[in-house]
Formats: sequence, structure tokens, C-alpha cells
Amino acid sequence: MAHKTAKSSYKKLEERLNQFPQGAPPSETLYKILKILFTEREAGIVARLPIRPFTVEKASRILKKKPEVTEKILDELAGRAILLDSRDQGVKKYVLPPPMAGFFEFSMMRVREDLDQELLAELYYQYLNVEEDFIKELFLSTETKLGRVFVQEEVLSQDNLVHILDFERASHIIEETDHIGISTCYCRHKMQHAGKACDNPLEICMTLNSTADSLIRHGHARRVETEECLELLHRAYEENLVQCGENVRQEPSFICNCCGCCCEALVAVKKFGALNPIETANYLPVQDEKSCTGCGRCLEACQVGVITENNESNINIDIDSCLGCGICVRACPSGSLSLRRREREIITPVNSVHRSVLMAIEKGQLPNLIFENQAFASHRAMAAVLSAILQLPPVKQLMASQQMKSRYLEKLLSD
Repeated sequence: MAHKTAKSSYKKLEERLNQFPQGAPPSETLYKILKILFTEREAGIVARLPIRPFTVEKASRILKKKPEVTEKILDELAGRAILLDSRDQGVKKYVLPPPMAGFFEFSMMRVREDLDQELLAELYYQYLNVEEDFIKELFLSTETKLGRVFVQEEVLSQDNLVHILDFERASHIIEETDHIGISTCYCRHKMQHAGKACDNPLEICMTLNSTADSLIRHGHARRVETEECLELLHRAYEENLVQCGENVRQEPSFICNCCGCCCEALVAVKKFGALNPIETANYLPVQDEKSCTGCGRCLEACQVGVITENNESNINIDIDSCLGCGICVRACPSGSLSLRRREREIITPVNSVHRSVLMAIEKGQLPNLIFENQAFASHRAMAAVLSAILQLPPVKQLMASQQMKSRYLEKLLSD
């Protein structure tokens, strides 16, 4: 009976995670991971919590526990970075982050004694790098992407600097954020335990805004000021690392400094490049063949292997798979590479609600996102979702209306 109960709790948690666009395909490996991160009791509790931010009072009603007991449970989970906690207009709120970018990564963003991180790293490697269902689901299942690439600002021409938008600049994001946390890179830490680590910097993972504030308060990140974070960004440029951030314009929660050997997003690009697992920057490299010396430094610097040498000792760039990061331009000693803005303008979601709605529509999960387990029971939360829907192009609005089968939504969209 105990085995059946435990299986039921973890199964409910897995199902709970997969009601959100950023889920986790079930497998035996996933269940092993969840059993390390959650006790059976915790799995049952978290499986019942809303996905969107919630208060102690709301969780108390759902769990049928006294508020002081509920708050103690939630604070303990936040202390282990299973939940994130914050204050919204003076009200304490909690949120269950998705597995990625979320509690999978948080479990490896510092050295911990309360977890068997070596075993956990082996399981992550098996689940993400070997089985691949999770990676395909995370990066390829929707047109709207979880992450996007920032261009290396230091190699932009004066003309590009005039036209680049603020949200396209990692430096601007860093300068505008309220909280900045620096942690151990989850990807490289995982690969260390797997015996496959590179020698790129470890302490360079950047979390921002309310996510950073929660991780800092619970010891999972080190608080830094803007100047130090900008210095780390410059170091990442010098190390030829790719800056990948949350695919939103307002208040992104992270900027990763990624290598093609360890980081899941870039590994996915190397495997499925033309499918664009992450949203590219708005730039493309252009070659001046006459000045190219054929030194091959751009080939060595490219983190995703989209540059190859041709028979004339010049290079070919796979534009369909190119990230537009500008690393190759920085590496070129002869100045034969430069960046030009893409003809197709890339549309970036306004915020996390906008992106989640888009992803939910594309996966046929919009009803789950709105009605699931009281996640959007409040008028304020429902208004945020409907506002995001009303900003969508007509085709996406029609898809949303069909999924909702709601006369109210159809009336809104027709006004």
C-alpha cells in the first residue's frame, strides 16, 4: 500500500507539472529525480498548489491546513528553492517554478549537503542528454521559445548601436533590474559530476528580479551590484560564451552565459539547429570574402558549429541555424565578418504571462493555464491572461477562442 501511495503522489506531481507549457515528460528517470527533490508528502502537497503566484491563505484553503502550518511548509520548500517567494504590493506570495528554467537548475546552483548532487547530476544527464524527450518538449514543441539570444554588444557597428532596442541589450537588462544574483552554472556543475565538464567559468549564472531576490535570501545565489554583473558579462564576452535569457521584453528572470559543450540550450541547437530551439538575436554575420585569411578562428569560436570551411579556404555560415550572437565577429582578426540586422523582425513576448499564453495556445493547453487547480481564480490573474490574448495576432486569437470554447472570450475578441 505504501508503494502505491508514493507512486500516486509522484504521479500527481508529474501530471501537475505537465499542465503547464514547460512540463516534464514522464519516465522512470524523471520519477527518480522527483524522489530526490521531494519527499512523498511534499510531492502530494506541491501537486495541489497553483502554478501562478499564490498566498498562504489560498494554499491553506487548498491544503485544508491552518495558515501558520501552511506557511511553515511553504517557507521550507522556498528555502530549498522548490518554490520561489516574493512580496507583491506588501503581500507575501509563492510560486512553483517549472522544472526548467526552474527547480531542476536551482538544485545545482550551489554545492549542497542536503542532496546527493552527484546522483542527481547523473539522473539529469540521463533525462536531458540521453533520453532527449524533455529537451525536445522544452525547445521544439512550440513556435514561441522559452529562451532568446543576446548579441555581443561590443562588436556592433555604430549603425547597429543606433537601431538596437533596449530589451535586446543584456547590459540594459542588467542595469534596469532590481535584484541580481550570481550562482554556479547548473549545466557545468552537472557536467562536472558526469566527468564531462569544460574549463569555462562556473560562477557566472545570472538570475534577475524577483527570482534572484528569492534565491539570494535562501542562499542559492550571491547578491551583486550592477557593476560586478557587467564585469561578469564582459568576461563572458571574452570567453566567447553565448548570452541566453528568458524570452521576454520586461523583467526577464535569467541570463545564462552558455557554452556549446555543457549547456542544454546550445546542445539542442547543435542537434536541431534549423528548428531554432531558442530564439535568435536580430542579427546575422556577413562575410567579406576578399579580406578573409582563412585562419579558422571563427570556426573555433562558434559555440554551435554553424560555420564550416569551404574548398576556397573561405567559410560557409549556416544562416538557418545561426544564433546571431556575434562571437564569430569578435574572433575574426582580419575584420572580414560584421553583423547586419535580419530582414525578418523577431517578435519577443512582452512578459512571462504573454509568453506562457502563447506557448499554451500552441500546445493546446490554454484551458489548463486559465482554469487549472485555481491557478487563475482571481479576477486580477484572469485579466492578465485575457489582456495577453487580446494582444495576439488574429490567428492566435482564433486558436485561443477555439480552445476555450467560451462565449465570453469570443465576445471580447469580436469587440
